[in-house]
Amino acid sequence: MLLALATLTPFFGALVPLLADRLGRNLCAIATGAVTLTALLLVLSQAPSVYSGDVLTWSVPWLPALGLSFSFFLDGLGLFFAGLILGIGLLIILYARYYLSSKDSLGVFYFYLLMFQGAMVGIVLSDNILLLIVFWELTSLTSFLLIGYWNHLPESRQGARMALVVTGSGGLALIAGMLILGHIAGSYEITEILQRGEAVRSSPLFLPALLLVLVGAFTKSAQFPFHFWLPHAMAAPTPVSAYLHSATMVKAGLFLMARLWPVFSPADAWFLIVAPAGLITMLIGAWIALFRDDLKALLAFSTVSHLGLTTMLLGLATPLAAVAAIFHILNHATFKCALFMSAGIVDHEAGTRDIRRLGGLLTLMPITATLAFIASASMAGIPFFNGFLSKEMMLEEAAHTVYAGHEWIFPALATLAALISAAYSYRFAISTFLGPVRGDYPHKPHDPPFGMWLPVAILAALVIVIGLFPALTAGPIVEQTASAVVGGTLPKYHLAIWHGFTPALLLSAIALAGGAVLFICYGYANQLRLVFAGMDAKSVYDAGISGIVRGARAFIVATHNGSFPRYAGVTLLTILAVGVAAFFHAPHEAGTRTVIPGAFPASAAWIVLATLCISLLFWHQNRLLSLVLTSGVGLIASLFFLQFSAPDLALTQISVDIVTTILLLLALNLVPQTSPAETSTGGRFSRGLLASAVGLGVGLLAYGIMTRDFQTISDYYLAEAKPGGGGTNVVNVILVDFRGFDTFGEIIVLGIAAITIFALLDNALRGAAARTLATIRDRVESKNAHPMMLVIATRVLFPLALVVATFIFLRGHNEPGGGFIAGLIVAIALIMQYIASGYSWAAERTRLDSQILIGAGVLIAGLTGVVSLTFGWPFLTSTYAHVHLPLLGDFELASAMSFDLGVFLAVVGVVMLSLAQISRVEARAEPEAVPEGPMDVPLKDGRVVGSNDGES
Repeated sequence: MLLALATLTPFFGALVPLLADRLGRNLCAIATGAVTLTALLLVLSQAPSVYSGDVLTWSVPWLPALGLSFSFFLDGLGLFFAGLILGIGLLIILYARYYLSSKDSLGVFYFYLLMFQGAMVGIVLSDNILLLIVFWELTSLTSFLLIGYWNHLPESRQGARMALVVTGSGGLALIAGMLILGHIAGSYEITEILQRGEAVRSSPLFLPALLLVLVGAFTKSAQFPFHFWLPHAMAAPTPVSAYLHSATMVKAGLFLMARLWPVFSPADAWFLIVAPAGLITMLIGAWIALFRDDLKALLAFSTVSHLGLTTMLLGLATPLAAVAAIFHILNHATFKCALFMSAGIVDHEAGTRDIRRLGGLLTLMPITATLAFIASASMAGIPFFNGFLSKEMMLEEAAHTVYAGHEWIFPALATLAALISAAYSYRFAISTFLGPVRGDYPHKPHDPPFGMWLPVAILAALVIVIGLFPALTAGPIVEQTASAVVGGTLPKYHLAIWHGFTPALLLSAIALAGGAVLFICYGYANQLRLVFAGMDAKSVYDAGISGIVRGARAFIVATHNGSFPRYAGVTLLTILAVGVAAFFHAPHEAGTRTVIPGAFPASAAWIVLATLCISLLFWHQNRLLSLVLTSGVGLIASLFFLQFSAPDLALTQISVDIVTTILLLLALNLVPQTSPAETSTGGRFSRGLLASAVGLGVGLLAYGIMTRDFQTISDYYLAEAKPGGGGTNVVNVILVDFRGFDTFGEIIVLGIAAITIFALLDNALRGAAARTLATIRDRVESKNAHPMMLVIATRVLFPLALVVATFIFLRGHNEPGGGFIAGLIVAIALIMQYIASGYSWAAERTRLDSQILIGAGVLIAGLTGVVSLTFGWPFLTSTYAHVHLPLLGDFELASAMSFDLGVFLAVVGVVMLSLAQISRVEARAEPEAVPEGPMDVPLKDGRVVGSNDGES
């Protein structure tokens, strides 16, 4: 349970900074930090169990039929990454408090940050791969919000879009790969998949699964050829860059490769694909970083390079390489986060990140410079700093790697990448902080407030402590984490500064010395770089996106011309083709069920129905007549429902038909009275031929189904309605009990539809739309807009209608009726008030807001389901009991009644909101006012019957 709480805490806590933002920036930061600290303590509380060798699991079924469950597990790898995510997150929260200006909404920023943090923790703690995918996609969405936080900057918006496109596309590949992997393994639980590695690798689907999973991991961790998106994410605020580049987002791909390492790494394809991809990324990222003048751009490409280093180590598929990979993930998180924060401090205090406009900051910003020197030394791989240790382990593993029969490829290229890495580290530190003090800084540089450099100091201290005492400080963490990666016991190794004179030490010395030479000869190297300046992955990406956009626009122009008959024709033709293909590829047998002879009333109704439908073909251009004919079709349909003993459906059909007819009558005033001219005779003939073929096919399909025996779920509902749902009206029990979740979704959709109508018609009240409608409306007004008999009848019948609706509502569980039908009856009664007395009169007397009714209905229906959860039952499970009260006697009380009440309120609210908005658009000066008074009935001499100042 604690694992689920640790994952969900950032999500629930994301509301805290939004609420605390009004209390001041300090309290907002403290409250946000408390959320992250709570999640961190929940994770760390399980560390003793994990370090004693236990694997903690917790699971609750979600969609068991799909294999999806809320499954979490914690081992050394999950503990390591969760601690890294939450620990670095605490420092980022503190740093952001001082980095962001007062113009930036700190509460919104922290909200995005916590949502992203929760998604990352969910990835590393998920046991179910489908749940992992959900969190994986959440990181793409929330990182989009973080990267685009400064949405007023074009580069920020572009970086956010690029990150979303690349990582989102990789996420689609990952979904496919994970589904294949789960299918091969026979389970979607990671703990079970890890135990079935041999079966997975022996499957013919193994290679497609591997490639798809690697696409997802490579896009997330910016591996070649997807490396271009990550540097453009640096347009985000520095706290975001520091968090994404050091402990989250880009580490997700590394985590996934480490998590599935026991399954994939024994395969030759893993080594042949992953190791060279990491090596190429390491080299390309280092080369590009060397020539970047923006400090954050330099660090961003250096992140790409170090991600490639870790990927290469994981791709080498040896236990010691996995140890080195985990160690470097830890070291990289410390020095890279410190470096990004240092770059942010320079930008914040000096007003620029351009390395060409900096230099001499050591004397002006001594604290920042000292911390940046420490982190830079670690990134360069200088001894006595933690980066040196993992870099030396990487070179040791590379020195023993043979690829394609060549022993020199990996050690030579890895050393070259380390050499360039040292050169750009020197450039970052020396060109920024050393040299003479300049007089043209955009702002006068100085060290920031204590709260801004404290997180950097904490990370710099870790860089030194781990670098000097690796076995004592990082040894247990690395051992426990690497053991979880390899899925077994590790070979003997020792984290230490000195391992004697080894090939790795020689390669490391070459890298440090060569990096110094390269830095000194930077001008010559830059000239070489200009030779290859045209080779830019982002240009390829931009060209690809532009091509896709042009292709999509051409396709839309060619296929989407706004013609509904064309869309409908293509859809129906496709359905017909599929049906015909299925018909000729299936065996055919005669039906076994006897056809019931048609009675005369049913045959007569069918003839009327066919006549109405055929009439629509000839007079459909007259929209008012079409509406009348369509209403007749609905009436005949309700008679068929009665014929087949479905009174609930008949009542619903009639009620819906009345409501929709009235609303459509109102809507007809908003459009021309006749439809546009049709196509040629040939076009009408082809459409009629297609419609006839589809109609014949549907008729034959219905005939084939009804003349054959088949399994039906109806028997189950008929048998279980009373004992399971407590009602004898099977239809209502299905709606509010057996399939209550469907009904709940339907009333939400109804509410959304009504609000959409409200929003769309709101524009019709003003501007060009209002002027257009004025030209469409008929100028002829009724001379008697409010007939006395209609006014009296509707007001007299209104209380009776409410009583009938109440009766229909209360009897719905056992007799025809229910909340939906009752809501429609009330809606019809209210509509009649609008029709009889006018919009203004009815609107003035409306006491309940229709939008509140919709919200209340959805809320009541939802709370009914939540209550069942509190008793340990599934959502929307209902219960019933028989109660005896004096005088009233025995009666049944069902919890589904409250759900039905929610349906009732939602239906009334939806109809009234639609009616009110259409009426507002239709509102025009009424020819005669409706007088006020008890009866509101005007006489010819101007007196009002029953009014206080008139005679009765």
